[in-house]
Amino acid sequence: MILVGNQRGGAKDLALHLLKEENDHVQVHELRGFASDNLTSALNESYAISRATRCKQFLYSMSLNPPPDHQVSTEAFEAAIDRAEERLGLSGQPRAIVFHEKEGRRHAHCVWSRIKTDEMKAVHMSKDREKLMEVSRDLYREHGWKMPRGMMKSAERDPRNFSLEEWQQAKRAKADPREVKMAIKECWAVSDSRAAFENALQSRGFKLARGDRRGFVVVDMNGEPFAIARWAEIKTKEVRARLGDLEPDYPGVEDRKQQFAQEIGTRLRNLRNEEARKAEEERERAESAKRSLIQSQAQERAKQAAAIKLRWDRENADRQARFNRGWRALVDQFSGRLKRIREQNMEEAYRCMLRDRVEKDALIFSHLEERRELSKRYKAQQRQRSEYRAELDADINRYPVIDRSQSAKPKTQFQQASRAPPDPKRRSGDQDADRMAKREAFKARRLAQARNRGPRHDLDR
Repeated sequence: MILVGNQRGGAKDLALHLLKEENDHVQVHELRGFASDNLTSALNESYAISRATRCKQFLYSMSLNPPPDHQVSTEAFEAAIDRAEERLGLSGQPRAIVFHEKEGRRHAHCVWSRIKTDEMKAVHMSKDREKLMEVSRDLYREHGWKMPRGMMKSAERDPRNFSLEEWQQAKRAKADPREVKMAIKECWAVSDSRAAFENALQSRGFKLARGDRRGFVVVDMNGEPFAIARWAEIKTKEVRARLGDLEPDYPGVEDRKQQFAQEIGTRLRNLRNEEARKAEEERERAESAKRSLIQSQAQERAKQAAAIKLRWDRENADRQARFNRGWRALVDQFSGRLKRIREQNMEEAYRCMLRDRVEKDALIFSHLEERRELSKRYKAQQRQRSEYRAELDADINRYPVIDRSQSAKPKTQFQQASRAPPDPKRRSGDQDADRMAKREAFKARRLAQARNRGPRHDLDR
């Protein structure tokens, strides 16, 4: 069980934090040494008392986090708090214990008032972290839990508190040459013109392009060119007869590759948006299921608490019925029977309290298991969606959408001025001014280049 504590002030903020509704269940388990019966007022009492001292951090807050794969009873939490209280020197100080349950995990918070009312001084907290670490080690050893490596020796503690997950990229299956040849042959067999051949290739995931050797080629989505005559096993003159002459402005291999990137990139982005929409729907369904489960668990706990209270009242009434009244009570007091009845009632009340606590813990453990299973299913769905998104992101990076309107870099003002044709209508004085402006711009550019290169060394001369 990991214990983490610190001194602090801000009673109201701490109470609001401990009572946050973002947890599945919040239970104020104990308020000891306070006049108030609710957490906010109790912590405000500590603040009011601290006003008579110079202490600013009048509270000590500690969190208790057991191993996530173990069920820890309420009695074990109380024993750990008592041990930490003794080691910290806070024995007898007012304290509050709050249990939180979230994502199938149960942990506790304990808050002490550091102000000693009889002395109006704060309890001195020295080396509290080392003391809590020793208590944590003892708890791990006594309960037989697997101790975290960082708690064994300070030299072996890993300074990183998180690990980087490797992004998994889907395996890419390369095209089988036999399938490529069969596809090109089929497209050639069902076509009788260039347009028909292009449509057939488009339906099989290929495009017709201009090759480097002034001939037609077939390009796949990866930009790999295939010679038609060789892959369709026909003669070159048959290709020329059906496809005709090659135009100089016919799209080349790089143009077709960019077209594939545009089409595939747009499709992948649509799939990515669809995947995000499905993930959001799954998240909403998981939140709805979580709210429904929390509500049903709260109803079960309220029903159990009412049943336990009813049984406790009935048993307490039976215990009270053992006492006689009137002169018989006086006789019982002198005979010693009254003392025996009181001892018997106290023993039975203690056993009933332990029995009720065991029943409460059993219900809490079953609720934690239900919440843990729900969280496990949702996390498995999240992992699967994350793998889908990683695969789509990898494919999107392979096929970026290219904006042709921004592909050409705009010319600088100097380049536009230097390449602009001379205007015969302009006067010679204006032309001289333009030449001077060009010369000054040229000098400025050379000076900027020299500054970027930095100072020259003797070996460069």
